[in-house]
Amino acid sequence: MLDFDTAKNLPSMFFGQAEKYGAAPFLWHKTAEGWQSKSWRDTATEVSRLSRGLRGLGVSAGDRVLIVSENRPEWMIADLAIMAAGAVAVPAYTTNTVDNHTHVLRDSGARIAIVSGPALAERLLPACQETGVTTIVTMAALDEVPQGIAAVDWNAVMAQGAGFKDDIGAKVNSVARGDLAAIIYTSGTGGDPTGVMLSHGNMICNVMGADNFLRMLPGFADGQESFLSFLPLSHSYEHTVGQFVPIAIGAQIYYAEGLDKLVQNIAEVRPTIMTAVPRLYESMRGRILRGAEQAGGLKLKMLRAALRLGTKAYEDPKSLSIIEKLQNAVLDKLVRKKVAERFGGRLKAFVSGGAPLNYDVGVFFLSLGLRILQGYGQTESAPVVSVNLPNPNKLRTVGPPLKGVDVKIADDGEILVAGELVMLGYWGKPERSAETVRDGWLHTGDIGELDENGYIRITDRKKDIIVNSGGDNISPQRVEGILCLEAAIGQTMVHGDKRPHLVALIVPDADFVKDWRREAGVPGSGLEGLASNDDFRKTISAAIDRANADLSVIEKVRRFIIAEDAFTVDNGMMTPSMKIRRHIIKQSYGEALDGLYAKAKG
Repeated sequence: MLDFDTAKNLPSMFFGQAEKYGAAPFLWHKTAEGWQSKSWRDTATEVSRLSRGLRGLGVSAGDRVLIVSENRPEWMIADLAIMAAGAVAVPAYTTNTVDNHTHVLRDSGARIAIVSGPALAERLLPACQETGVTTIVTMAALDEVPQGIAAVDWNAVMAQGAGFKDDIGAKVNSVARGDLAAIIYTSGTGGDPTGVMLSHGNMICNVMGADNFLRMLPGFADGQESFLSFLPLSHSYEHTVGQFVPIAIGAQIYYAEGLDKLVQNIAEVRPTIMTAVPRLYESMRGRILRGAEQAGGLKLKMLRAALRLGTKAYEDPKSLSIIEKLQNAVLDKLVRKKVAERFGGRLKAFVSGGAPLNYDVGVFFLSLGLRILQGYGQTESAPVVSVNLPNPNKLRTVGPPLKGVDVKIADDGEILVAGELVMLGYWGKPERSAETVRDGWLHTGDIGELDENGYIRITDRKKDIIVNSGGDNISPQRVEGILCLEAAIGQTMVHGDKRPHLVALIVPDADFVKDWRREAGVPGSGLEGLASNDDFRKTISAAIDRANADLSVIEKVRRFIIAEDAFTVDNGMMTPSMKIRRHIIKQSYGEALDGLYAKAKG
């Protein structure tokens, strides 16, 4: 077990673990020949060579270096190499537009950029031209490079670095724990992304807390765990939890091929720990339910029985009768064991973060024998603040603070966080930094309370609260979460600030739409023509009515419109971390949503 108190910086933590685990497999990626591994020792060699090579390109302490790449071993190697040079990593989303890249490059003042290949370089190169970045390190050859930009081959940089004989250890040791390690740009739900400055110590504190938490999982063992990495490494959650936490516990990391092959990859690599945002768990739940409903018969009956008894066992174990306990034990073998096998059979925990996890979604997985633990955090806290423990696992909370984290509730109910994990500040925004971190306490903007066990319960988000015309405060995320439990509803945004009641923009679930068209004999694909189809509208209306039954009077959705397209990163309506961008959606649909109130008056 690492001594986190004496860990000087992230690269030194890595090199120490690489020396310990040596030839053992560490990073895995899939090729046409199957899954290929890179050992700890080989990874350390490549980090050293790339770090020296970057210095040969003129990168020095404090310089910012942009990384634009899909999740792959080279991502971590680049990140660690930049930090080992005393420089600052600036992760960028692969979904960034030219304008996004231009903003991040100009705002951060990045000296050079590292890109995986032609596909991602297509949007990066114009931004480099615009901002004066003249050097790009590329993992794969580019088809065409604009005049004035030098594209340097990744292997060539490493070969140059291999020729340097300076002491990499001495260079790494010159990096202080409090030095800036990375600038993580937030997703920008309300405007241009803002750079959050995270030090080595910020992330080491987070890793220490996660390490302490993971050791509470049944069966946990140093050097024996496996992570499947698929959330963008440019997101603070995956950057810390999917990268530096595995380093600290000697775990292997498998890089998923993509969201479309995630289920297949899970079965292949059989991870022991998975971290994801709630949207993925919602999708998995929907897939399991649709599969059972299509199979029908005994399979559907057994699944429903497992969910019913599993929920009862979680909420009130003493309420199970003797017969129900026997039935539940039988369902362990007939249902839950098979579900576990679909997820590889070795999974010790799903960890959910990045957004609120709907209670029903959490109970669904627990009822099927899959441990799911909800956590909470922000980029500004490097990012994890708290996470539920295996016992007690309180799904309506986000768990107790991690080791090394202090939490208190302000007089107005805001959650305040203190500890080494609190960011250095916002890049280039001293006034906003001073407003967000006061006297060492990070003002999260979330409203909550601490229960009798010290678990955090989040009740509202300051900025997202809807205040209706009656003065009632409504949490839109709660309403949206309940609406999206309906099979017919894939995404939604509720609307109603300063209005008498809520209305909603509905994006029907894509698989549901496909099945409905087939069964109803309605030609076409996607959402085309469905907004005005009376029968389809009745189907969506019925789904909303069912959801309304679980909502209070002020939370009920009275009217709705159907979206023309799904919310995606490409159309700007969703952030790369799967949060909806309300202000962007309102630009397209605000007038139509407001029009629903005029219809109500009529």
